[in-house]
Amino acid sequence: MSAKNIKIEKDDFYMENGFFVFTEKYHLKRGYCCGNKCRHCPYDFKNVKAKK
Repeated sequence: MSAKNIKIEKDDFYMENGFFVFTEKYHLKRGYCCGNKCRHCPYDFKNVKAKK
């Protein structure tokens, strides 16, 4: 399933300082780590690149 096909519901995110913050529920629905260091990532930041 691609992220484009996910139906986002109101409990999949909340707003903080004008930014969308996706919940763990949304990330699990998406099915993979995107590598953006998301606050609620349930995948242990698997795709986050190490600092050089």
